Amino acid sequence: MASSSSTRIWNYDVFLSFRGKDTRKTFLSHLHNALITRGIVTFKDDQELHIGDSISDELRGAIQTSRFAIVVISKNYASSRWCLDELRLIMELRMKKEIKVVPIFYGVEPSDVRHQR
Repeated sequence: MASSSSTRIWNYDVFLSFRGKDTRKTFLSHLHNALITRGIVTFKDDQELHIGDSISDELRGAIQTSRFAIVVISKNYASSRWCLDELRLIMELRMKKEIKVVPIFYGVEPSDVRHQR
């Protein structure tokens, strides 16, 4: 993949990172529908993950070919190794200015995250 954003291939406008059991059937389904309705090409992983699973190559590729990542930080987000692996990759790409990140705090306060509560 080329390093210049002008030559990058974008498959998605938005990658959604979320903890399924916290948000999948509530907030996230509404957010996803709103994005799709507005013609925003969105990647939302619908697989249920199991303890010990690691981030797949398909998921890595989806993150790497997205312009934005919306990270929905919920009560149990940080308890998922999968979510933390996604977040690590998203933040690495952000530091290289290859993706823009929009955090959404769902049922938690930003200070809870900052102080790791």
